[in-house]
Amino acid sequence: MGMNDTPSADRVHIGFFGKRNAGKSSVLNAVTGQDLAVVSDVCGTTTDPVVKAMELLPLGPVVMIDTPGIDDEGELGALRVKKSYQTLNKTDVAVLVVDAAAGPGPEDLELFGRIRQKQIPVVVAYNKADSLKSAAKQPGCSVPEPTAEPAGQKAPASGLSATQPWDGLQPLYISARTGQGIAELKERLAALGKPQENSRRIVADLLEPMDLAVLVVPIDSAAPKGRLILPQQQTIRDVLEASAIAVVVKDTELKETLSGLGKKPKLVITDSQAFARVSRETPEDVLLTSFSILFARYKGNLAAVAAGARAVEQVGDGDKVLICEGCTHHRQCEDIGTVKLPRWIREYTGAEPEFVFTSGTAFPDDLSPYRLVVHCGACMLNEREMKYRLKCAQDQGVPMTNYGILIAYMQGILQRSVQAFPDIAALVGPDARRG
Repeated sequence: MGMNDTPSADRVHIGFFGKRNAGKSSVLNAVTGQDLAVVSDVCGTTTDPVVKAMELLPLGPVVMIDTPGIDDEGELGALRVKKSYQTLNKTDVAVLVVDAAAGPGPEDLELFGRIRQKQIPVVVAYNKADSLKSAAKQPGCSVPEPTAEPAGQKAPASGLSATQPWDGLQPLYISARTGQGIAELKERLAALGKPQENSRRIVADLLEPMDLAVLVVPIDSAAPKGRLILPQQQTIRDVLEASAIAVVVKDTELKETLSGLGKKPKLVITDSQAFARVSRETPEDVLLTSFSILFARYKGNLAAVAAGARAVEQVGDGDKVLICEGCTHHRQCEDIGTVKLPRWIREYTGAEPEFVFTSGTAFPDDLSPYRLVVHCGACMLNEREMKYRLKCAQDQGVPMTNYGILIAYMQGILQRSVQAFPDIAALVGPDARRG
């Protein structure tokens, strides 16, 4: 990512859903004005979600997602359908594409019910409107009735009916082939997508113009070659947006840097793995936090993951601990997620838990086997997906925390690391290390 690019996680995610051959890919191409998705008359052309970051006027930076048909068949088809439903977890605005001539089927109604349940803003688009021969099927008239359910198939669990299939929502008639209604579809997407944008700041709201912010970035065997990682880039950019000054140093050079600045910094932000050393070398009257903690606040889940840190006290021999990375970076010999965190948890608890690791979009539906979930800062995940993961844990009674919070807790500096956020500091209480 360049310093002027909008990260994928900060873009509005627009997902296109529907049955096979409803024209999802064609509609996506018509909306974007590009051939982003492969189009064919063959059922099931889209076999995996297709993701593309781009600019979509009048909305701005977005991620467009084309999904497999929700009526796919067979064992492989069932996996594709599951992928489509999983895509809902990161979708900010959904487009449910229905074949206007065929009308909605039970799969459409079931998906619509799930979209409503997840409180995702949605546009129902009746594609292939140009193929309708009867004027009675045109806008302002009755919509096609849902197709009959196959024998033995239960009614959709959505609670929707044939007479009111979209819960009062007015569908939009479009044609990807002729361009009918595409401009209005884009306007609706912009109207629904604008409120989904994250108005929070990473760090700028903590700084005044010309404040000093010191960013501590370890350069070791686990650091990527020749670049800073995404949260470091984003934090630097946000410091500059506040008209403040960013000073970037290695952890081994922090003490000398602080003594030579000539001005007390407002804030020190460290990579979580360097918390112990950075805490010792940062004066008590200087605010201290980590990139991971800042991003938990940015994603709107800081209070929940801060409360979850204490669950490490209950981890014992044989307990399962799930460690989740939101990205799929190549793991190095001293990787924080798979090497350092497990080692520190063993040292802190004196126990031998079983560690399970996931990365990227992989996240188990069933969290009941786990005593604790430890998540990364989620810089590669959008807010909706991170909130979905947190809700999964809450619904199943499994505590979740994140890297920076847990490391600070085990180092006995959690309250200090969240002093910039008084409500969170009050929530976690005084710092205390296990004796």
